[in-house]
Amino acid sequence: MIIGRVGAYCGNVHYENQPCWISDNAIAAKPCIKGTGRYLYYKLKSMNLYNMRIGSSQPLLTQSLIKDIVMKIPSTSEQIKISDILTALDYKIELNNAINKNLEEMAQALFNSWFVDFEFPNENGEPYKSSGGEFEESELGLIPKGWKQGTISELGEVAGGATPSKKNEDFYTVRGIPWITPKDLSKTNNKYISRGEIDITQKGFSNSSVKLLPKGTVLFSSRAPIGYIAIAKNEVTTNQGFKSVIPFKHVGSEFVYYLLKSNVETIECRASGSTFKEISGTEMKRVPVLIPTENVLAKFNEIVEPIGRLTQKCEEENEDLTQIRDTLLPKLMSGEIRVPVEQDHNHPDLPKVAESSAIYQP
Repeated sequence: MIIGRVGAYCGNVHYENQPCWISDNAIAAKPCIKGTGRYLYYKLKSMNLYNMRIGSSQPLLTQSLIKDIVMKIPSTSEQIKISDILTALDYKIELNNAINKNLEEMAQALFNSWFVDFEFPNENGEPYKSSGGEFEESELGLIPKGWKQGTISELGEVAGGATPSKKNEDFYTVRGIPWITPKDLSKTNNKYISRGEIDITQKGFSNSSVKLLPKGTVLFSSRAPIGYIAIAKNEVTTNQGFKSVIPFKHVGSEFVYYLLKSNVETIECRASGSTFKEISGTEMKRVPVLIPTENVLAKFNEIVEPIGRLTQKCEEENEDLTQIRDTLLPKLMSGEIRVPVEQDHNHPDLPKVAESSAIYQP
């Protein structure tokens, strides 16, 4: 177990099953009894070690603080059983993340092949450029015949957001109209999003210039920083830190999503501002892009939309699994929920009660 000792990661706990080096900003905890490492990891995670910190300007955990922790622990066999349950949930979450990573790489590679390298299939199903497809001159260089140079405004409606007055508590709620900020996107790697950390009320919506964005809107953070991207799973609103794109029906959310991802640097170059860079709605609309034929767009969407649905399914499953794990964790650790334990014939010499763990600092 690697425990954050100081700074922003103070109290964070990480499980590492491979040999590694750690910096002097961390403390390592090693189980004394084989097979109980995962249990110790979950036990430490459930204890909110950050609340045990010392120091005002710089939070700090010491070996002494951690060594002095007194905890109730079940028998070794029960520790292993508990960690098996929680580990199974974590492994499934990791598997879904790996699946989504592969799906994202596949879709991005397809986008690059078709719309950067121009190897989309021609009428015979052959790669366009490699098969001698015709090209025309444009301000962006040679482009496939039938394509055109355009702007983002020709792919969808560019929409901003707003923030209802924070002085009025009636404008905000836990469950109301979804309202998303760039900070919300910074906390997730999900491609699809349904709501942020806090919602706004109908009163907050009515008393501000917030705009209701439809399902499928591609959210794009326009400042601090520029370039967080996600697709709305349902109707949402955003604060003013977005210049989102509501794709035209024939264009599709997936195409706009990958187009924006591929053009983050171009968009940043068009941003302005002294304190921090921001892309305005006017400039966002003017960002130059290549616009393929509707036939090519339709073929691309036919391939990537099922990939997107599978990605969304894995993300939603992970949300459910995470909620289950986080609900079970404190209950299993406190003994509120007990697990049935049979005699483990594979580990006949395991003691009934685990010893305290050894703590090390490099």
